[in-house]
Amino acid sequence: MGTMPPFPMAAVPPLFADLFALAVAHAASDLHLKVGRPALVRVAGQLVETEMPPLTAAQLTDFLEATLPAPFRARWLADHQVDYSLDLGASGHGRYRVNAYVQRGQPALALRLVKTSPPDFAALNLDPNAMGALLAADQGLVLVCGPTGSGKSSTLAAMMRHLNETTTLHVITLEDPVEYLFADAKCSFSQREVGIDVVDFPAGLKAALRQDPDVILVGEMRDRETFETAVHASETGHLVLSTLHAGSAQQAVQRLFEFYPPEQLNLARRAIASVLRAVVVQTLVPRADGAGVLPACEVFVVDPLARRMLADGSFERIPELVEAGGDVGSRSLNKDLTRLIRAGLVTKETGLRVSANPKGLEMNLSGISFAASRIVS
Repeated sequence: MGTMPPFPMAAVPPLFADLFALAVAHAASDLHLKVGRPALVRVAGQLVETEMPPLTAAQLTDFLEATLPAPFRARWLADHQVDYSLDLGASGHGRYRVNAYVQRGQPALALRLVKTSPPDFAALNLDPNAMGALLAADQGLVLVCGPTGSGKSSTLAAMMRHLNETTTLHVITLEDPVEYLFADAKCSFSQREVGIDVVDFPAGLKAALRQDPDVILVGEMRDRETFETAVHASETGHLVLSTLHAGSAQQAVQRLFEFYPPEQLNLARRAIASVLRAVVVQTLVPRADGAGVLPACEVFVVDPLARRMLADGSFERIPELVEAGGDVGSRSLNKDLTRLIRAGLVTKETGLRVSANPKGLEMNLSGISFAASRIVS
């Protein structure tokens, strides 16, 4: 069973074909469709109402019946929500990650446009050397974190592109749904969509270990079974990349322990300390020129000192390690905001609004950095 092929444009109701053409023409990031209101498109971060009559339940139902893959129909009827991918790229109408759901008893859809080719680090304004270094390990766990809509998928896609251009590896991706499509360059890619190519993330991960992978991308750490299997894969000579919803490196690490019952926390600390290689936490900030948004990142690279602290459960010292870990590749959000502001990419006012520590950002901009001790007493 393979990932869904390009969808025939002729099967898309004409109204929605016109909407997709509009979205592509205006470089929209998302479309929102619900009963009783014209379609909304998000352009440069702002929702804009289209000039059209309000959508009807029949129109949205027709669209779902036309585009929903057969394996997902039972899930939609049972759960009243479903994720799937819609590939109209061959017609120039774009590729989409679709979330269909019910609100106030009526169907609704949120569609995220997925760029046809994965971005590189430069296009996302991410440091190619720093990001490339995170992928140099031949095993371990790298997490890309942030809230919904913070660009995690794009960063992972840029990581996959970097591997494809610089290494000769077998890369398996497990996604729900598949977003970016990767054509083999130096790497061999096997992309599996949950619900179509594989039942769920745990099953896909277990199978991946028998498919001779070098790198495994897991779309999201959703449950304990997925995480424990990812840890096992990391321990047995594989590089695993995944996402997690967290607002800081400390929060991300602490969230990992929510997968374990209290009586297993000591064992969990040792396991996580041994496999975790890096945590990247990003937030999207408006560009100074008004041309969209770009990511600002906190990076926590787990070196031997950090590994000892994680094994000891000293999570409160993670911000200190991040701040003082520039020599190993760590970087605080304030330092990244300082980089963006000095480059003229983000305004100082925006940086101060985004920063969790505006006074610290002011100090960084004045040339004052916090030099924390790298010695644990």
